[in-house]
Amino acid sequence: MSSRADPSVDPSMLSRADPEGAVAAAAKRCSNWGRWGADDVRGTMNFLTPAKRVEAAALVRRGVSFSLSQSFDANGPQKGWRRRTNPVHTMLDTGTDAAAGVQGFPHGIGGADDVIAMPLQCSTQWDGLGHIFDHGYAWNGRRAADVVTSLGDGFTGIETVADVITGRGVLLDFGDLPDGFAITESHLVATAARQGVAIGRGDIVLVRTGQLARARRDGWGDYAGGPAPGLSFTTADWLYSTEIAAIATDTWGFEVRPNEFDDAFQPLHQVAIPHIGLFLGEMWDLDALAADCADDGVYEFWLTAAPLPITGAVGSPVNPIAVK
Repeated sequence: MSSRADPSVDPSMLSRADPEGAVAAAAKRCSNWGRWGADDVRGTMNFLTPAKRVEAAALVRRGVSFSLSQSFDANGPQKGWRRRTNPVHTMLDTGTDAAAGVQGFPHGIGGADDVIAMPLQCSTQWDGLGHIFDHGYAWNGRRAADVVTSLGDGFTGIETVADVITGRGVLLDFGDLPDGFAITESHLVATAARQGVAIGRGDIVLVRTGQLARARRDGWGDYAGGPAPGLSFTTADWLYSTEIAAIATDTWGFEVRPNEFDDAFQPLHQVAIPHIGLFLGEMWDLDALAADCADDGVYEFWLTAAPLPITGAVGSPVNPIAVK
């Protein structure tokens, strides 16, 4: 464990004027490049082994399940930043069409069909390993321009992990944190201890800040892109050393916003995705699960959170299911 005077642990020791230096130092300390070979495309999902899934399956005791997804509809949080919009759902065939006899089917059969248009990261979703680059480099030291082209992510497309994101989930419930609250390593460790859970290799960690619950109560406001509680940049070393498979939050951007530097944008992403090879989930709905965990005192569960296998995508909508 580093000392409190170490900027890798203590946010107050960060040089707010030097995000580039902080990113470079953390990237050097926390790099998994080459760990699973030069051809690796799964990053930290390599920690989630078949043996880990067998262990996790034993966590199902009551058979109760919780969807951890927000609704995918026009009432979502997006406001158009970087062309991200809420889903647009359109009916192609309806019961009205069937009743009018205009569908052209024989012997009285009718049907309904629909289509949806949406950015892949407009609601509950995974960030894939092709989502963020550092100085032109993507996960495992590949050149970003070679990885993601107009045809999509030709190496680490989200389809490469479509069959592996299922295993032990652990919820860390922080209650209702104020916007701008930076969750540090000490907060993560203390919360895990208070809830009686250990976090380690291959786990999928869920962090509830309470921001989504507030947005539901008070309106979306700046939920998408504005101030938020979230992980401190200084948690990079914890994310690396615990060897977790993935981590997800109930916030838009995973890390604390505003970020902990004077001129920066999502610096923890810049270390976690391209260097650690870590999968980040955002905008997960953890409220019902948190209530159940508080009731029975059990904060670990079976979790399945497969992305849609959209070839070449750098992220994907997901409907995670926790089972206790």
